[in-house]
Amino acid sequence: MKTKNQLFDERRTAEAAAYMLFRAGGKLPHIKLMKLLYLAERLSLQRYGEPLTGDKAVAMPLGPVLSMTLELINGTRPSCPGGWEDWISDRANHMVELADPSMIRTTDDLVHLSDADLEVLQETWGRFGHMEKFALVNYTHEHLPEWQDPEGSSIPIPYIRIFTGIGMDDETAERLAARLEAQQNIAASFAT
Repeated sequence: MKTKNQLFDERRTAEAAAYMLFRAGGKLPHIKLMKLLYLAERLSLQRYGEPLTGDKAVAMPLGPVLSMTLELINGTRPSCPGGWEDWISDRANHMVELADPSMIRTTDDLVHLSDADLEVLQETWGRFGHMEKFALVNYTHEHLPEWQDPEGSSIPIPYIRIFTGIGMDDETAERLAARLEAQQNIAASFAT
């Protein structure tokens, strides 16, 4: 489901989260899931110039997060049919888990994710899935230049800052960020 002024796709996001949970054996600390999803989003932007979820990135005290995904995890955003609530259980004791583990037997069950999406998720899991949640928090603080300490609040992380943070030259970063902003504007015009 796309929302006004966003490229956010809740079904793809839910399936990306389900992939990570599936790889983890069914459950993860919500902080770890959030970091893994952000790192996958970042890798998709680096590799393809396109987001995986289309969610808006923000810097928070524990590192970068995908804002609407965090709202879904916290239960403060309504879910669409076939979206978050169909795949992911309510957060309890700082953990999230698959709502129905039988829904995902193989990655073929994740119909909203492309082969490229699955490769990004697989690589992200391979690089970071073994890390403990606060090790991931520290990693995002120390190795992701787009994150800035919001001093107890949250601040947006624009696409251009992510693109330059992953090492793209200014011209390429500006061109890719402008293209994504144009896509957001088009999506917003159809949402009204």
